[in-house]
Amino acid sequence: MKTTLILALTGVIVLAACNYKPVDVKTAMPGIKQAAENKVPEKSMASVAAILAKKEVPVLCYHHIRNVRAGESESMKSYSVSPEAFAAQMKALHDSGYQSILPDQLYNYLLYDGALPAKPVMISFDDTDEEQYRIGAAIMNQYDFKGVYFIMTISMNRPRYMSKTEIKNLSDSGHVIAGHTWDHHMVTKYTGADWDSQLVKPQVQLKAITVKQVEYFAYPFGLWNAAAIPELKSRGYKLAFILSTKRDDTEPLYTIRRMIVPGTWSTAGMMKAMKTTFNK
Repeated sequence: MKTTLILALTGVIVLAACNYKPVDVKTAMPGIKQAAENKVPEKSMASVAAILAKKEVPVLCYHHIRNVRAGESESMKSYSVSPEAFAAQMKALHDSGYQSILPDQLYNYLLYDGALPAKPVMISFDDTDEEQYRIGAAIMNQYDFKGVYFIMTISMNRPRYMSKTEIKNLSDSGHVIAGHTWDHHMVTKYTGADWDSQLVKPQVQLKAITVKQVEYFAYPFGLWNAAAIPELKSRGYKLAFILSTKRDDTEPLYTIRRMIVPGTWSTAGMMKAMKTTFNK
């Protein structure tokens, strides 16, 4: 009797083992399968050589958007683009098919091969002048252009400069607020505590206004040195902008080229200079 029962139980176990099929977790749990299929592979960072080989994006740099004032120096005149000239330049960019991009897009393009419009351009402003908000942003809005405003924070709320409210409005409407030091001292002169007062203090001030990280920087006068780059990196800056001098062969992300647009250029002259400067 016992022997018969044992044999019967053994047969059942053998049959169960023979009929066993491994469970496909992805089939049994569709959510896991979907997550596995939707997982985006991590992109590797581009090498320095690959970054340098990429086509440069035109980056325009504006200062004053106003008519020249009587008695101003020739150097100051060259930094003043009239409202009419600025409007004509923005229209020419738009009519030529250019679309504005912002630093995040440039960073992803350079480092991770991110997509850009067919004809990208970056429009940037230095030094916090109030007409960059009152005139510049208003004109750009006509063409759905967004710009990068490099803010010298010592000037905020002062006469002829942007207020904190205007800076916040720019940020809230899709423009990027970036660092341009606290008081415009040359980076090449910094020692000791200067790095925090000129790089970190503006980050803290601007983040308090915009509630956004400040990750991009423009060197005053476009002047930089090798000592500045590790200081910028350690303080969370992802890109830094010079002027139209040569990029550094080892740190291209921290020597992004820009072209100052002087008030003496015609619209056609600006367009030609932009294509020539960045066709390298």
